[in-house]
Amino acid sequence: MIRRFNRFELKYILSIQQAEAIMQDLAAQTLPDAHSGPDGYRISSLYYDSPELDFFWDKIEGVKFRRKIRVRIYPQIDKAPETAMVEIKQRINKTVQKRRLILPLDQAYRLCEESIDLPGLDAIDETVASEIRYLVQAKHLVPSCIIEYNRKAFVGTAYNPGLRITFDTHLKCRIKDLRLEHDSLNRYFLPPDWVIMEVKVDETVPDWVSSLLISHNCELNRVSKYCAGLAFSKNIQVTHLAISPHANDIAHDRLSYEPAAKTQSLSEIFPKTTRELPPLPRHLAYLPEQFYGT
Repeated sequence: MIRRFNRFELKYILSIQQAEAIMQDLAAQTLPDAHSGPDGYRISSLYYDSPELDFFWDKIEGVKFRRKIRVRIYPQIDKAPETAMVEIKQRINKTVQKRRLILPLDQAYRLCEESIDLPGLDAIDETVASEIRYLVQAKHLVPSCIIEYNRKAFVGTAYNPGLRITFDTHLKCRIKDLRLEHDSLNRYFLPPDWVIMEVKVDETVPDWVSSLLISHNCELNRVSKYCAGLAFSKNIQVTHLAISPHANDIAHDRLSYEPAAKTQSLSEIFPKTTRELPPLPRHLAYLPEQFYGT
């Protein structure tokens, strides 16, 4: 397993019809991920944040250097998770960096919540663990939100070894019972027939991928699954100041949020999807493209 890497990520929100057409076109140029299978695989991630939601607001306010911590598992039917991946995901301008280590699930929780020492780690893993302990203590991190979805993944051939394209569906979240091994109720934060596609490359996007995206009318829309899920779950409303292109030039305190006066039903928030996507749901519409992130 790669324990640290740098790459560029491009994200798009698609209809299921667009995604299926793109996957058909990819078959001639890519290979299915070895872990994907015909139906893909599930991903469940527990995100940590400060009581003031610093990581969430860093993204909304367009902070160019930002980090977040998550514990991730790959759930399997009728099999309790034994290990988890603890990740620091960091963005510096347009570059995404990840540092990760694999731990037993109970130790992953304790590292992110109690800053425990972990004897026996090699030098690389201990560096990651030390950074996590620092962030936990400095930010007073607590469990914030679980994001779960199904993923189909495709990888480049020998001609494009750093290419990876993923399609995420059935995107759900919850902010209660924040334990990954619990089979608790999650709620859709995107319509069931919407897809988040991510194009991930080490250096540059291959020309054929750019042409493919153009031919399918894909528009860059780097939505953050964590921000979208948390905003939906907490009914976070952001004022214009927080999303102004000049927000970083304005001296102001971290904005607070207020719950929406009325909780809308899923059918009100998510109109039925056609080939042309309707306007973004209200918990996504306030995020301008330049402030979407990891």
